[in-house]
Amino acid sequence: MGKITKDNIIMDVLMMDRGSAAIFMKHGMHCLGCPSSSGESIEDACAVHGIEADKLVNDLNEYFDSNID
Repeated sequence: MGKITKDNIIMDVLMMDRGSAAIFMKHGMHCLGCPSSSGESIEDACAVHGIEADKLVNDLNEYFDSNID
C-alpha cells in the first residue's frame, strides 16, 4: 500500500481500515459519516475544519505503518 497523502479521499482511507477513524477524530474531524467525506480530500476537509493536514497525514501513515501484517 502507498502512503496516505493530503489528496486521498477521506472515505477511501476509512475503507482501507476503519480503525483509521480514531486518527481523524483525534485531530478534530468528527463528521466522518457526512456525505462530504465520500468526495472530499483530506486537505480540503482540513481546510474547512481548521486542522493541520500534514499532522493528520503523518499520524495516518504512522497508524497504517504500524498495522501492516
